[in-house]
Amino acid sequence: MKKLSILSISAIFLLSTSSCKKYLAINTNPNSATTATPEAILPQAIVYSASITSSFNNYGAELAGYAANAGGYGGFGSNWTYDFGPNDYSGLWSSTYDALNDLQAVQNFAVADKTGNHDYFNAIARIMKVYDFQLLVDTYNNIPYTNALKGTGGLTPKYDDAKTIYPSLALQLDSAIAIINGASSNASVIGLGKGTDPMFGGDMTHWIQFANTLKLRLIIRASSVISFPNKTFDPAGFLATDAIVNPGYAKVSGQQNPSWNSWVQDYAGSAANRAWMPCTYAFSFYDGANLLDNGRGYAIYFQFPNTPNNQLGDGATGIPFAPSTANAWYSGSTSSLGNCPGIMKGLNMGEPLMMASESYFLQAEADVRGILSDPAGSDSANFMKGIEASFHYLYLLPDDATLAPGWDPVADAAQYQSDNSSSPLVNYSLATTAAMKTEAIITQKYIALNFINSQEGWNEYRRTGYPRSANLTSDPTASFASTLSQSSRPDHLPTRILYPASEYSYNAENVPTGISPYTSLIFWAH
Repeated sequence: MKKLSILSISAIFLLSTSSCKKYLAINTNPNSATTATPEAILPQAIVYSASITSSFNNYGAELAGYAANAGGYGGFGSNWTYDFGPNDYSGLWSSTYDALNDLQAVQNFAVADKTGNHDYFNAIARIMKVYDFQLLVDTYNNIPYTNALKGTGGLTPKYDDAKTIYPSLALQLDSAIAIINGASSNASVIGLGKGTDPMFGGDMTHWIQFANTLKLRLIIRASSVISFPNKTFDPAGFLATDAIVNPGYAKVSGQQNPSWNSWVQDYAGSAANRAWMPCTYAFSFYDGANLLDNGRGYAIYFQFPNTPNNQLGDGATGIPFAPSTANAWYSGSTSSLGNCPGIMKGLNMGEPLMMASESYFLQAEADVRGILSDPAGSDSANFMKGIEASFHYLYLLPDDATLAPGWDPVADAAQYQSDNSSSPLVNYSLATTAAMKTEAIITQKYIALNFINSQEGWNEYRRTGYPRSANLTSDPTASFASTLSQSSRPDHLPTRILYPASEYSYNAENVPTGISPYTSLIFWAH
């Protein structure tokens, strides 16, 4: 394979470690207590969690069939074979615990403030800790939890069983909601605005809905193998809007949207990572090979439907290079970068932590499984709302509020239904069993999360086996496994990544051993 000077290996390293720089330099040592005020720490921690989410999206895109290797690059190594080592994706671990330490500092300060003035900060910190801890559990299984976040008082924390962490996270969400509801009667409670809350701008109803939706995700993901002490939800309901973080991203060093900075251009206009391109498997849900989706296809993929794509592991001569417009695979069919619909909307776009589409698909599955006591037919309604919400997000401009002129998500979602009327993956009325309904819901969630929250697509595949990935790698529209996979599983896919080398160096007494990327499962996985 042709290699391009020194970029052949460094391109892979860049993708595994990028997007985790802090927007503000509040605390750079995860083992040292943060001394700044909650008003300063909380926005930093939320923005940092958004940057971490961007990195988890990169990881999920590679493993779940959203992205494949582009032409002109080598050095993919374990990205092709899945023979992961302790240095693969290690930044996910350290960056997430760094963010968690900042959130713990906010919580500690708020708890110490006996006036209750910082109750909203306390509640949001708890919710965001659940969000970050679930990222870690879903990636590594057992992790430091009860003895983590103690600064110098706990440099070698013990690992908790992931099966006990999930119920605890659900209870933390209940506590956060109770704090929010209780704080409403405190006249002196400090409110939040866009400066202190770069996701919801201080709208505490949205924070309750976010907490409810996170709790629903925990329960859906794990209730088949563990019990939860409380499966009820606050009357505020679930997310009906996208949970998007935007502190005012701008064309300034260290202050651009992290996904744009990783995949399109840096602040100076130089091309970002160019070693990856659309995967044939994911692309098949747009170009008609599996499903036809012209609306979202044109929004997402550069020069759709003629966007070059590849199967992971295929390094044959002739695999296309990145397009000349600064690696704009995911900039849609527009001829210019920025201020456009799609995934990569612009350098000032927000970073999504959770999509409204995911919320609706979670509710649809909960309806099918009887987790929610919604009226009959709610699963079908939520299924369609999830599809429409996916179109709506993609059709938004970078301000996260304005639809691009001429783009109609409701009409295009209806056209999508019509174009795929014979497929039970789209025409929900054809899904006549619980298994068929679940497959339709998870497949549509996979499509909606494409290169936005790809880690959730990867998690859901490992939990459910949907969307289907065949046990053969010869058909790139039927399997997203690498052609060079060393996995012995029937689907030729890995099961997880490994704990980082730092844990084996500094916490060797506690870190689990004997972990295999091919046989060790997250507790909720199959």
